[in-house]
Amino acid sequence: MAEFFYEGKRVYYEIHGDSGEPLVILNGIMMSTASWKSFIPNFSRNNIVILVDFLDQGQSERMTESYDHSLQVGVLETLIDLLPYEKVSVMGISYGGEIAIQYAVKRPERIRRLILANTACRTSDWLRKIGDGWNAVAKTGIGEAYYLTTIPVIYSTGFYEREKAWMDRREGTLIPYFSRPDVLESLIRLTDSSRDYDYTDRVGEISLPTLIISCSEDGLVPPTEQIMLHERIKGSHYVTINGSGHASMYEDPASFCALVLGFTNLLDDPITI
Repeated sequence: MAEFFYEGKRVYYEIHGDSGEPLVILNGIMMSTASWKSFIPNFSRNNIVILVDFLDQGQSERMTESYDHSLQVGVLETLIDLLPYEKVSVMGISYGGEIAIQYAVKRPERIRRLILANTACRTSDWLRKIGDGWNAVAKTGIGEAYYLTTIPVIYSTGFYEREKAWMDRREGTLIPYFSRPDVLESLIRLTDSSRDYDYTDRVGEISLPTLIISCSEDGLVPPTEQIMLHERIKGSHYVTINGSGHASMYEDPASFCALVLGFTNLLDDPITI
């Protein structure tokens, strides 16, 4: 557990493991370092894993004014610059993947491998409207309404029905959390920071070894968005987790871990057959 300051704001991060390739993991909008607690034993067994809360997330400081993605790209750049590694692998899911894309364009020399899960190179008009809906509900201050509007659609219907007891526990945890005014204000800012995100014309500048993880039942960032990434990032690898929705790490944790760790720990020399 550690912290640093970016533009006068405190940023919280954690490092787990003491050997292996360093791997920086970036959260989705509603996530925090705590979201990865169950994954730490697997992620850190043979790797050094760095978790970080973006500003307005988890244990990092709350903002008061609006911002765009450049703020969080700056947070990531500062974090990686203070780490004692020449290069790191970066895995970003959803919002975290968008920040990873922009950092990869800006500082490719610091990344060894890039993993983009359930993410896109733009905020489509359709997704922008969904975000507007989330924020309209957040402004009511009703945590239950925010939960019901945002969380069910993140998961596939199959998972939701199979894991109803888990979802019920999730509801019991998240509704009180979403009922906090400071949390809702942060979620509004985080969502608004993606409104004008569009790296469609720049993502092709990435030439790093890249793995794109898509999910067949992703109702927020559908496979067409990951296919767009795959087509623009030359030499990228594209994998689909069948039957999973947007929260792929929770819906199929074994496949998620296998993909992230397998790609991170590949040797840099090409495999010849």
